[in-house]
Amino acid sequence: MLAPLLAARLPAAAGLPSSESGYYFLEGGLPPAGAGVPAAAPAALTTPAPFDVNAIRRDFPVLQETVHGRPLIWLDSAATTQKPQAVIDRLAYFYQHENSNIHRAAHALAAKATDAYEAAREKVRRFLSVPSVDEIVFVRGATEAINLVAQSWGRKNIAADDEIIITWLEHHANIVPWQQLCTETGARLRVVPVDDRGQLRLDAYESLLGPKTKLVAFSHVSNALGTITPARQIIEMARRYDARVLVDGAQAVSHLPTDVKALDCDWYVLSGHKLFAPTGIGVLFGKADVLEAMPPWQGGGNMIRDVTFEKTEYQPPPARFEAGTGSIADAVGLGAAIDYVERIGLENIGRYEQELLGHATRALARIPGLRLIGLAPERAAVLSFVLDGIRSEDVGAALDREGIAVRAGHHCAQPILRRFGLESTVRASLAFYNTFAEIDALAAALLRIRSGTPLVT
Repeated sequence: MLAPLLAARLPAAAGLPSSESGYYFLEGGLPPAGAGVPAAAPAALTTPAPFDVNAIRRDFPVLQETVHGRPLIWLDSAATTQKPQAVIDRLAYFYQHENSNIHRAAHALAAKATDAYEAAREKVRRFLSVPSVDEIVFVRGATEAINLVAQSWGRKNIAADDEIIITWLEHHANIVPWQQLCTETGARLRVVPVDDRGQLRLDAYESLLGPKTKLVAFSHVSNALGTITPARQIIEMARRYDARVLVDGAQAVSHLPTDVKALDCDWYVLSGHKLFAPTGIGVLFGKADVLEAMPPWQGGGNMIRDVTFEKTEYQPPPARFEAGTGSIADAVGLGAAIDYVERIGLENIGRYEQELLGHATRALARIPGLRLIGLAPERAAVLSFVLDGIRSEDVGAALDREGIAVRAGHHCAQPILRRFGLESTVRASLAFYNTFAEIDALAAALLRIRSGTPLVT
């Protein structure tokens, strides 16, 4: 078990602008790259605080809630992560002091809101090791990002008899848009199988690649099984055939350091609500030359340079893909969430979560009649399982009565569950605010459910 170090309470107001924060007044067009953003990350972000799970838990107000009279145990972080007070405070501060539309109004609140929004873009750039803020597009989430690529790049570049490769591990959001594109264009969807441990079969992937391969799209981490895919190797293999590559990072970014430049993918997508940020905000990273060649997907304000009744000239990326009023406050909240994660340090988070995962795997493996689904050696903190003779939905409901929140169902990943002969599983997904005691409580509750022992009130 990771020994707790010095307690390091993260201040609730961390990341809030000071009263002396400077801002610019925009006179048309977009702000210059990095405008209103520090030239380098503050020291607080480059020196992670010592890891103390009890101090961290105090930063998450919802973890103090009770459910059915019992302390909440949140084991559903793969669906959505809880939000630290620093993010909640940043959202409140925005609406109290900065609320405005962005980029073109000649007044102080618009300038403050624009600075806050573009500062968040810079934080995402740094977090993903992206070369330029112009390669960061704000969207509603990973689902919208994938659909944007499918509808913009895909319609322009995919034709009949072309091939798109995905994997059995995919979330529906990384299956359905490509199916729709194939139906529309006459392209063919091909799928990389997995072995009995939930690992991608790279030998089969190699056999699927060929001169017709135009796109490879895959999850960095499986939401249903937690499998960490060999992303760099998958991308390198695709490059031999000049295929473009999209990586779904929705389940990865809260667990693993991500360097898109080192990965060399063309697109990388994420959802803020799985990174301790608000719902309704996400990110599409795209290489500059790729984004520049993509037509806009939606039309409206903000993404135009000039409009007449005869023609429209569009802004360059990223504004080209941010039509209308976006989730301004939520983007600012995403920036605050990144600040929070960086203060803790993804290395600290990953190390602790792997110890939690190991403890949980051992504890659940000792429960009679419980079968863990997908035990890849490289796995994020997700446990998917079934109990013999008991419906997954009934297990989830019974755990809820004990204050334990898990996901029961197909997890928007029906193909991979069916690969293992299942229609649903129970999924316990962990984060750095979970404890070993919570894992023990889960195991004890499952033993009671398995044996039919009534809950002690």
